[in-house]
Amino acid sequence: MKKILSILFLFLLLFSCSSPQDIVTIKTAMGDIEVLIEIADSLDEQAVGLMYRTSLEENHGMLFVFESEEQKIFWMKNTKIPLDIIFIDASGIIVDINENFEPCAVDDCEKYYSKPAMYALEVNAGFVEGRGIVAGNTVTIE
Repeated sequence: MKKILSILFLFLLLFSCSSPQDIVTIKTAMGDIEVLIEIADSLDEQAVGLMYRTSLEENHGMLFVFESEEQKIFWMKNTKIPLDIIFIDASGIIVDINENFEPCAVDDCEKYYSKPAMYALEVNAGFVEGRGIVAGNTVTIE
C-alpha cells in the first residue's frame, strides 16, 4: 500500500509540473511575438517578481496581473538582470514601455512610474527594441 501511494504521489507531482505555461502574444508591425510567461497575480508574487534570478530564458517573462488599471510603480531592488517592462491596459493595448531598467542593490532604488495599466510584462532587456515593440501594439493572453 505504501508503494502504491508513493507511486501515485510521484505521478501527481510529475503531472502537475508538466502543465503548459501561459502565453502572451504581442502583435507588432514585424509580426506576432509569443512570450512564455509566469503569472504574478498575488501581492506576494508581485513583491518578489524576478528578484534574485540570474537569468531569464529567451522569449520568457513574468506577467503582473493587477486588480485595477492605474499608474504602477516599479523598481529593481534585488533584481540581478536588466529588464524591459511593457505596461498594458485592460483592453490589451501597450500604453507604456520602460527599456533596459537596470538592477539595483541599494535601499533607495530608482523608481519608474508608468501610465495607467492593468498588466506589466517583464522580459529581458533588449527584447522590446530587438522585436520592434512599441506603445499601441496589442497583446493577448492565452
